[in-house]
Amino acid sequence: MTIVLRKPEVAGLSEIVKVLRGWQDDEAPIQLHPGDLGWFWQFGAEATAAAVRTWSRDGRILAVGLLDGATLLRLTTAPDAHRDEELARQLVDDTTRPKRDVLPEGKVSVEAPTGALVQDLLTEAGWTADEPWALLRRDLTQPVEDPGVRIEMIGPEQVHVRTAVQRASFDGSTFPDEQWHAMAAGLPYADARCLVAYSDHGDAVAAVTVWSAGQGRPGLLEPVGVHREHRGHGYGTAITVAAAAALQELGSSSAIVCTPSANVAAVATYRSAGFQQLPERRDRCRSA
Repeated sequence: MTIVLRKPEVAGLSEIVKVLRGWQDDEAPIQLHPGDLGWFWQFGAEATAAAVRTWSRDGRILAVGLLDGATLLRLTTAPDAHRDEELARQLVDDTTRPKRDVLPEGKVSVEAPTGALVQDLLTEAGWTADEPWALLRRDLTQPVEDPGVRIEMIGPEQVHVRTAVQRASFDGSTFPDEQWHAMAAGLPYADARCLVAYSDHGDAVAAVTVWSAGQGRPGLLEPVGVHREHRGHGYGTAITVAAAAALQELGSSSAIVCTPSANVAAVATYRSAGFQQLPERRDRCRSA
């Protein structure tokens, strides 16, 4: 049977989101999450479909990739296909040949779950390890503590607050209200929440979006931000604890979050919010 590479139509995104939800498991390595597609949906359904690739065998989707920018493919596979040699070799072939319309020529990177055979084969093909990423997880089978600050769930009427905190949290961020509305109209947002934390003076100081993958499955924090004028006061820990509580209410079994290992402050914040650090993951990079 042949592995078939496809770029889906917008109508096909619902199946892909469903497949990604089904692949999330606390016993599996942290991987591409439906929430990653949900966050990307801020650019619209058509752009999201254009950024997604699937690999199928006999009609069954075995791998899903998201082009997070032109040069990074965020890739995951079905749990029983992490070491599938035919699939892994096809993935490597498709990601290394620009004419396959996955990655372009030049410097590019592939993110794949720890232990996936595609990582080994890319290394054999001369790809090198890129910067390390910190992966963190918090178990949600026990009660989550109070965050200690006022938290509000953001709906359409408070969008301007959410987007303003986002822009103030990330250098170079452009997140207009229209992009929030596009994200909220996406399929994954049906199981998502946006939260904002407030100071005692009523200032919006931190924000997070959380994404559930369904009852009993890991939920994702993406993104988490603290207003640059309000850092150093524990608001990052508070909003992260609130995010864990929100995912617990949505039925998630755990909360997961990823950040570059070089972002020492973020790693410390997540640890202070009860997250346990897992072994680092490195993307595979082709320099030219």
